[in-house]
Amino acid sequence: CQAVEERGISLKTTVEPTDMPSGKAIREALSGRIKKTPEEMAEMFIADRILHNTDEKNGINAMLENGFSVISDRYYYSSLAYQGAALGYDLVAKLNLDREGIRTPDLCIFLDLTPEKSLERIGGRGEATEIYENKEYLTKTRAMFFNVFEKLRERGENIAIIDASGGVDEVAKLVLESALKIYS
Repeated sequence: CQAVEERGISLKTTVEPTDMPSGKAIREALSGRIKKTPEEMAEMFIADRILHNTDEKNGINAMLENGFSVISDRYYYSSLAYQGAALGYDLVAKLNLDREGIRTPDLCIFLDLTPEKSLERIGGRGEATEIYENKEYLTKTRAMFFNVFEKLRERGENIAIIDASGGVDEVAKLVLESALKIYS
């Protein structure tokens, strides 16, 4: 973020699930503390994503209207892969794409890791794992992400896939290079 701001670009960062009540409910389900079906999870993410875009104070639309560029950690790409792995791409795409209230980003940067490397990093953070953080599911969703990206590129979406197996500085440099291309 700092490297972008040093170039005179005002930034705001967001995350999904959000910190709004809808996002907090999703975090409860992701932790496994409350049980939800895949359909319920998809609906919860849609509700949170719409608020993420349209909230008058903290929504993406408000930030953009106030002259900020927005970087979001996760977005509908995650739903298309994770919920798409459980429910099928077509259903989840219908819920997320070309939907009023959900913006199409200028750029998606995907930090790609093998499931093995992902689990190594997850284990290193010293926190409880979420329901999707196991080798079988990570393998399935990684493949699903690549399927999703292929379909979204056909729709004209701008997607950069970055090998995230390197060190922080190396990956940050690649992310910055990709991000700055949209300002050229």
